[in-house]
Amino acid sequence: MYNQRILPFYMTYPLPLYYQEEDTAMRDLEYLQQMYPVEAKKYQKIIAGILDKLDYEGSMIYDEYPDKWQMYRLSQNVLDVIRRQEESEKPGMAISKEKLDSILDFVQIILCYEIYKKRHNHNHNGILKF
Repeated sequence: MYNQRILPFYMTYPLPLYYQEEDTAMRDLEYLQQMYPVEAKKYQKIIAGILDKLDYEGSMIYDEYPDKWQMYRLSQNVLDVIRRQEESEKPGMAISKEKLDSILDFVQIILCYEIYKKRHNHNHNGILKF
């Protein structure tokens, strides 16, 4: 015999609570990113611009497990953009190898955070990947 059970209201739609927690985490991340040093903010804007171009269905930034080599290559591309931009601002001044290495480490960290934000905003906007 079929036994019909009445569910409490809060159990019928559990996803809004999940999104509330995720929204809180994203707001915290964005707030903390506002406290970045000036140079980090500049790099973050460049990285966000590059990731906007990679924001399409099937992009490597939405892979379940992004490839480490592709992430490294993407960070190298970002570093090239930063290097060209800084050389155009200060003609004749080359960036030292040590500074480029420290900027690359910095770029890789910011790149991971920006991809995290893109992936979670992408899922939250109704485009879920299964």
